[in-house]
Amino acid sequence: MTAADIQRVLSVMDALGVPRGELLPEADNGGYDAAACETPGGLVRFRSARVTPRKSGLFVAVWRRASDGGTEPFGVGDQRRLVVVAREGSDVGAFVFPSETLASRGVVSVDGVGGKRGFRVYPPWSAANSPQAAATQRWQCASFLPLTDDAPADRFF
Repeated sequence: MTAADIQRVLSVMDALGVPRGELLPEADNGGYDAAACETPGGLVRFRSARVTPRKSGLFVAVWRRASDGGTEPFGVGDQRRLVVVAREGSDVGAFVFPSETLASRGVVSVDGVGGKRGFRVYPPWSAANSPQAAATQRWQCASFLPLTDDAPADRFF
C-alpha cells in the first residue's frame, strides 16, 4: 500500500463534498504513511496498514509522542475518525473508524486510561485464523469501505 491509497480516500471525501483541510504528514508513525486533515467535525487521521509475515491481517501503528519523550496511545478526543488503508495484492479498502468505536474496543484511551499503540486489522478478504481474529474482523468490517468506483461511501463521512 502507498500514500496513493490514502489519496483515493481523500478523493472519496471530495466526491461526497466533505469539506477538509490540507493533508499534513505526521512525524510519528511515518512508516505507516501517517497524516491528518481537519474537517468541520474534527481531525481525521490516516494510516496505511502493513502486511506482516507470520499473522493474517495487517498491522498499523497508532501512537503519539508523549511529553516525556515516550509513546502513548491516542485518546478518544484526539481525532474524529481514524482511516486505516489496507492493501493486499489487488485488494484495497479503508477502515473508517469513528473514535467512539475505537474507544469501545480499547484501541484509543479514555480519560488517559487504556488504549493501544498499534493493532491488527482484518479486511473482508483476510483469513481470520483464530476465534479472536474472527470476532475482531466482524466489528471492524462494519467500518470497511472498499476503494472501488461504485462503493457506497456516504455513510462513512
